[in-house]
Amino acid sequence: MTKLLPVVFFLLAAAASQDSRKPNILFIHSDDLGYGDLGCYGQTKISTPRIDRMAAEGLRFLQYYAGNTVCAPSRCSLMTGYHNGHAYIRGNADQPLRPGDLTVAELLQKAGYATAMIGKWGLGTENSTGMPNRKGFDYSFGYLDQVHAHKQYTDHLFRNGERVELDGKDWSNDLFTLETIDFVEKNKTTPFFIYLNYTNPHAELLVPEDSLAEYRGKFPEKPFVNGQGDAPGAKGYRSQPTPHAAYAAMVTRMDRDVGRLLDALKAKGLDESTLVFFTSDNGPHREGGADPDFFKSYGPLRGIKRDLTEGGIREPMIARWPGRIAAGTTTDFACAHWDFMPTACELAGAKSPGGIDGISIVPTLLGKEEKPHDYLYWEFHERGFDQAIRMGDWKGIRIGLGEPLQLYNLKTDVHEDRNVADQNPEIVARMEAQLKTARSESDRWVPKKGKK
Repeated sequence: MTKLLPVVFFLLAAAASQDSRKPNILFIHSDDLGYGDLGCYGQTKISTPRIDRMAAEGLRFLQYYAGNTVCAPSRCSLMTGYHNGHAYIRGNADQPLRPGDLTVAELLQKAGYATAMIGKWGLGTENSTGMPNRKGFDYSFGYLDQVHAHKQYTDHLFRNGERVELDGKDWSNDLFTLETIDFVEKNKTTPFFIYLNYTNPHAELLVPEDSLAEYRGKFPEKPFVNGQGDAPGAKGYRSQPTPHAAYAAMVTRMDRDVGRLLDALKAKGLDESTLVFFTSDNGPHREGGADPDFFKSYGPLRGIKRDLTEGGIREPMIARWPGRIAAGTTTDFACAHWDFMPTACELAGAKSPGGIDGISIVPTLLGKEEKPHDYLYWEFHERGFDQAIRMGDWKGIRIGLGEPLQLYNLKTDVHEDRNVADQNPEIVARMEAQLKTARSESDRWVPKKGKK
């Protein structure tokens, strides 16, 4: 018995150490994926078995929101914990994060995490104050500029801010999956935070032949003419001439890669110590020949990218953490990108900064009740100045500076068909009062009237 005591103490210590270890966090960000693009959210034409299985093994959010309806401000909210009324970057522009803009990666890095940004960044190019290695990431690999990230095949990427020459034959997202698995292997003995940003299914709609073959000839097609597009910066897009097949193949290939990542975590014994999130940066797009109407990419919602109706900002969100998050569950808790920072801080045992707009959703992840947001807020500047606010089940939208507020009850009208502002003046008044304080002034993001 005496001889067994050291072994028993060792096993107990090992178990205690494993139980008390801070969880690894893998945040997977897709690019322009719609609420209805996954099987587990109602998609019937595109195959996503691994993400659907991830949802069956974890928690599926039914009312999760991106930070914005376009990528840069959405990603800024995710990284900094501020909604669009307070964030520094509020639109797609060549505007890097400043030295004083604290990111979740900086907080986790100080808490002892190995940190990596892999894929599309969009918050600061090389040598700028916003490049990822200056914002808390130990390692970075991918696209720094969001326009460069339109190219699914490229002749260069950036590793730790330095240009890496490529031969243009590799589909970039394949490289991102391999880089993520490699980072996990190198840091499997320490807590890690990986911010993985796939660039699909954003245009260009280009995907390797072995994935395209699954869908070629399966759908009616409206051939895409390369170099055309209907969105800012879309001129010059290349896409395969069968855009329906290409879009579906891109989503399915990303699904395959999510499965590869989950398999790698399990093979390395990290399955139960890793919290994996999967979501998107904004709603589905029409760029490069994409057709959200054909796939019903917006699901039961209305609108797409660049709209502040639900289809432009409500996103699929799945959280998987075996043994901690109950499998096969859903939540109606309304939350958004800016909640990630305080959530990650609580998980890491780090102090979340005061004054941000986000709240920790750890209670929701663990199946517990928590106090909802007082409100959620978005603004959009490309067409002038649009605003959206959610308070409980009520959603207010203002399309254009000085225009009246539209009001929708999302509980009974998730498609936002019936503007009930005239019937609910007291709700409109409450929202108008909140909107007066929801944003701080910005020299860069000044509300302006749009062009008629």
